[in-house]
Amino acid sequence: MQGLQVLFEDNHLIAVNKPAGMLVQGDITEDKPMSEFVKQYIADRYNKPGAVFLGTIHRLDRPVSGVVIYARTSKALARMNALFQKREIQKTYWAITEERPDPLSGHLVHYIDKDRTRNVAHASVRPRNKDAKKSELDYELIAEVGNHHLLKVNPLTGRPHQIRVQLARLGCSIRGDVKYGAPAPNKDGSIHLHCRSMSFVHPVRNEPVTITANPVNKDEVWQMFANQWRDR
Repeated sequence: MQGLQVLFEDNHLIAVNKPAGMLVQGDITEDKPMSEFVKQYIADRYNKPGAVFLGTIHRLDRPVSGVVIYARTSKALARMNALFQKREIQKTYWAITEERPDPLSGHLVHYIDKDRTRNVAHASVRPRNKDAKKSELDYELIAEVGNHHLLKVNPLTGRPHQIRVQLARLGCSIRGDVKYGAPAPNKDGSIHLHCRSMSFVHPVRNEPVTITANPVNKDEVWQMFANQWRDR
């Protein structure tokens, strides 16, 4: 992979800016995932012989771009997993929708369960079954250009397809996300959802860390909001 964008790197963690369309780790498609490119980067940069350890801490859906953090040591992997489980990592996403949210900001609570055979999540105001998980997020409209609206989203839980399905229930499907109600797909198969930043206390150094990424897929729609990359 040419142009791997490393956002943060030390002896314990490495964070990269994932382009839309790239897998975080391998799956049944056998397409080469981001993790393999990161391993190769580490092997080349540090002249490491043999296998490179790289632990997957979290995931982004394939059509989503943005910050992905991997662990370079087993200790960091275990401690970062604990931070995610305890919800001690603040995540900020950007989403572009063609519908203006009403209200312009708010707190959404739904119960999400996933149909794994169809890879589709369902959000309801009450649990549909025993597998449904309470899901919460905060959102805010931060910019708009014509009929395109940029939302800042802070998920408070980490459920499958959470932002996508909860915004769809609000009546604001993410641009290109035909799985959740968008009228048309994006030509490259992406959706306009981007993990903008993650903030946490470093699991080993005990220092505050914030990792921020601009959209990699700089199509004309993301470019409409390029001033936000500097301001936020």
